[in-house]
Amino acid sequence: MDIVKQIESGKTSIGIEFGSTRIKAVMIGEDYSPIASGTHDWQNRLEDGIWTYTAEDITLGLQDAYKNLADCVKKEYGVSIRKVAAIGISAMMHGYLAFDENGKLLAPFRTWRNTITGEAAKALTEAFGFNIPQRWSIAHLYQAVLGGESHVPDIRFFTTLAGYVHWQLTGEKVLGVGDASGMFPIDPDTHDYDKAMLGKFSELVADKGFAWTLADILPRIIPAGESAGTLTEAGAKLLDPSGELEAGITLCAPEGDAGTGMVATNSIAPRTGNVSAGTSIFAMAVLERNLSKVHEEIDIVTTPCGDPVAMVHCNNCTTDLDAWVKMFASALKTFGVDVPKSELYDKLYAAALSAPADCGGLVSCNYFSGEHVTGFTEGRPMLIRTPEAQFDVSTLMRSLIYSCMATLKIGMDILLGEEKVELDKLLAHGGLFKAPVVGQRFLASALGVPVAVMESAGEGGAWGIALLAAFTARENKAQSLADFLDEQVFSRFESSVMQPDADDSQGFAAYTERFKAGLAAQRAAVEAIH
Repeated sequence: MDIVKQIESGKTSIGIEFGSTRIKAVMIGEDYSPIASGTHDWQNRLEDGIWTYTAEDITLGLQDAYKNLADCVKKEYGVSIRKVAAIGISAMMHGYLAFDENGKLLAPFRTWRNTITGEAAKALTEAFGFNIPQRWSIAHLYQAVLGGESHVPDIRFFTTLAGYVHWQLTGEKVLGVGDASGMFPIDPDTHDYDKAMLGKFSELVADKGFAWTLADILPRIIPAGESAGTLTEAGAKLLDPSGELEAGITLCAPEGDAGTGMVATNSIAPRTGNVSAGTSIFAMAVLERNLSKVHEEIDIVTTPCGDPVAMVHCNNCTTDLDAWVKMFASALKTFGVDVPKSELYDKLYAAALSAPADCGGLVSCNYFSGEHVTGFTEGRPMLIRTPEAQFDVSTLMRSLIYSCMATLKIGMDILLGEEKVELDKLLAHGGLFKAPVVGQRFLASALGVPVAVMESAGEGGAWGIALLAAFTARENKAQSLADFLDEQVFSRFESSVMQPDADDSQGFAAYTERFKAGLAAQRAAVEAIH
């Protein structure tokens, strides 16, 4: 009855996150625990060499995820959602959505997954003295400039996926600082776009005669905890075509999945970090000091509060692993055996624990798409084994799970080894860690850092953006985000910590060397097989 009263009185908050394969909506109560959720499955598509989703994909996915949340609330509590304290929108970071003065989309949405901006990324990195990865929004914009794309002169606004959805709901062209830091570098002192680098970009395009400046077309940054607009009448109808949801609800600043992952794991203070693992995998480490030099493998982004964070982002994680699990499910069905998805994952993951620590001559390359960390613009998932290699389900599964983390380890070895960044522990969340123990144990051993998984690990970024929404609606406006998370949210959640295992660490190191050697075969496959 208490939850019913919270819903009816509008004291709950909602977070909606657009992941690569799933859109998830989560409602949280006054104690910040999830009380209902809804999802929508979707997939990006490769069209004319571009990984994209259509505007229709985005709208229908948003509506379906929300409808499923609303249906869940009706089923569980017997009431409708009419008002909430606040709503938050989050999505996969980076990418490119460009619009003209009338709000018309000028080019197909280019997601973070695209590795087609190498020329621009290199030129901007050199000009700024700051690493600009290929997936960053500014790299996509400058690549369009260099390519002479006809739509560029007409741009009047460009943004991320979260920024776009927020704009449709509120009419506000804004971003949270964490998501903005994946569009363009942020000044750590002002927590706004770096003015010196804005000036350098203007110099790079000065001869083009554009009617816009970069500062004009970037979203305005809204600090965490401040209102980023309200749900308009049109926005309410867009989100909930049934008409039950009322307009006027406060929205927090839209954030990227990196920022919501930090919030969902309470990893926003120095010496803390988190790993998010799903379609992609990335590690975030909140820095105590600047890195000694620019590394192409490491991004510098920010927390939702604007503090600098080192990020190792890998485009590929569980896609190939999921494909193998589906293959096992298909094989079982040919014998009339239908195993529930969650049970199949749990048992296959558990089988990996009995395999040799180094996978004994078996190596998987999970590159479903390009991978910036190791210099690939395309991918060809591969399984390689020596003739004498042990080849059974347990060894295969261990190799597949290792491959999800191998490229991340390559980048993290630079951060933890060469740069001597120290972390007390990493908080892990996302699909790779839903099955008990296995992903957590392997990650701790791969990186040599204790890894914690919280009770809330499965909720991920949708819960994180719901927390940011609740933080915006808090009564004590003087309270910092760090204090809000420490005192009001995470004081009630348990976590399990796993230390690195010496044998696993040694085995993973050997596997990583084979993985790196096997990249020559991956490169040959990309060149030869189309």
